[in-house]
Amino acid sequence: MLHKRHIQAIKQMVGEENCYDDKAHLVAYCYDATRERYEPDAVVFPRNEQDVSAVLAYCNDQSIPVIPRGAGSGFTGGALPVKGGIILALERHFNKILEIDEKNLIARVQPGVVNKAFQEAVEARGLFYPPDPASQEYSTLGGNVSENAGGMRAAKYGITKDYVMALRAVLPNGDVIRAGKKTIKDVAGFNVAGILIASEGTLAVITEITLKLIAKPKLTRSAMGVFADIESAMNAVYKSMASGITPVAMEFLDNLSICAVEERFHKGLPTQAGAILITQVDGDLQEQLDFQLGVLEECFKANGCVEFKIAKDDNEAADLWFARRNVSQSITIYGKKKLNEDITVPRSALPELLRRIGELNKEYGFKIPCFGHTGDGNVHVNVMVSDPNDAESMQRGYACIEEIFKIAIELEGTLSGEHGIGLSKAPFMRLAFSEAEMNLFANIKKAFDPNNILNPGKMGLDMK
Repeated sequence: MLHKRHIQAIKQMVGEENCYDDKAHLVAYCYDATRERYEPDAVVFPRNEQDVSAVLAYCNDQSIPVIPRGAGSGFTGGALPVKGGIILALERHFNKILEIDEKNLIARVQPGVVNKAFQEAVEARGLFYPPDPASQEYSTLGGNVSENAGGMRAAKYGITKDYVMALRAVLPNGDVIRAGKKTIKDVAGFNVAGILIASEGTLAVITEITLKLIAKPKLTRSAMGVFADIESAMNAVYKSMASGITPVAMEFLDNLSICAVEERFHKGLPTQAGAILITQVDGDLQEQLDFQLGVLEECFKANGCVEFKIAKDDNEAADLWFARRNVSQSITIYGKKKLNEDITVPRSALPELLRRIGELNKEYGFKIPCFGHTGDGNVHVNVMVSDPNDAESMQRGYACIEEIFKIAIELEGTLSGEHGIGLSKAPFMRLAFSEAEMNLFANIKKAFDPNNILNPGKMGLDMK
C-alpha cells in the first residue's frame, strides 16, 4: 500500500487533478481484456515527459511499482498491477500526433495516440501505416510498440517493429534516453529501440515514437476460398505464399468458427466447409491485382479449394471480411470461458499444428475453434470451457493450453505472435526458452531496472 505521503508527493509533481487514489479510479484501472482484476494503489496521469521522469525517479527511490498503461486492451494481463503500486496512464495527455513528415516518410507520435486515428491521419496525406491489430479502434501506439502488435496485414507488410525507427523513453531512475534515429540507416551503438519493442513496459516508459510510413496503395481486392478440410486450406496457405505472390492478408476460419459466425449472424457461410481462407491483394494498377488473384486462385484450387469467390466491389469485400472480424465474439456459443492463445509456427507447419489441435479437441473434450493470420503462421486457438466456475474443467482447460504451447514449440514456433507474454503466459516461458536465455532476459531487465519497479510480475522476469 502507498502511504499518504507518497500520494501527496506525487500530486505535487503532476498536480492534484492528475493523481487519484479514490475507489472509482482504482476499479476503473484494475483490469484489462483478460478480465482479471488487480487494484492499483493510485492512478497517475503524467502531463509530459518531465512528469514521467519525476514520478519514476521518486518511485524508484521508494521501491514503488509503476505499471505503464495505454488503453488496457491487452489479452495477457500486461497492464495489470499484480503487485499494487501506481498505474501510469498515458492516454489522457500523451495523445498527440506531433509530426507527419511527408518528405522523409516518417511520423512522430506520443504513445497515447489511437492506432486507427493515426492511420486515418496519414492516409489523408496519401501515406500508409500498415500495422492493424484487431483492437485498432481503441488500442494505442504505445501499447502496440510495447507488445509488438501485428494484425491482418502482417502477411505482406510486417508488424509494429518493422515501422519503429526511434523511441524516446524514460528509464526507471528518471533518465531520459533516445533510442534510434529518423534516418533510414543507423548502425551506431546497440539497438536499444529493438530491445524496448515488445518489452511490455518492463524496461522503460515510452514517451515518443518515430514511425516509418509508406505510400498508400491505390487499389485493393478481396477473395475467399472454400475448402473441404482444414489440412487442404493450410497447404494452400504456405504454397500460395511460396508462389511469388504476397497477399496483404491471408486469414482463415475452421469449421467451428464458420458455424459459430453463421449461427450468430446468418450470413450464408458454407457451414459444411472444413475451412475458409479470406485474402486481400493490393497495388496501383488493376492488372496487378488481376494477376495476383489469378495466381492465388490457381494455388488454392491446386490444393483442394472447391469454390473461389472474388468480391466485385467494396460491399462484397466487406461481406467477405465480416466473418473474420466477428468470429471472436461468435465462438462464445461454445462456452462461457474462452482460453484464447495466439501461437505462431512456420507456415509449412500449419497443417501439422491444426491436425494435432484437432486431436486435443477429442482428448480433452473441449470445442477448440481456431482462426487467424495464417499468412504469417499466427493462429488464434480458443479452448472453450462451458462452466468457468467448475475448477476441474478450468484445470483441464489450462492443461490443454499447455499441450498446445508444447506442440507450437516442438514445431519451431513461439508462444505468442501478437498478444505478448504479460501475466498469463509467464508460467510457460521456460517451455520456449532455455535457462541461459531466461538468465539473459533477467540480466537485461536488471540492467534497465535494478530495483524491479517497472511492471513487476510479467514475462517471468522477476528477479529472485
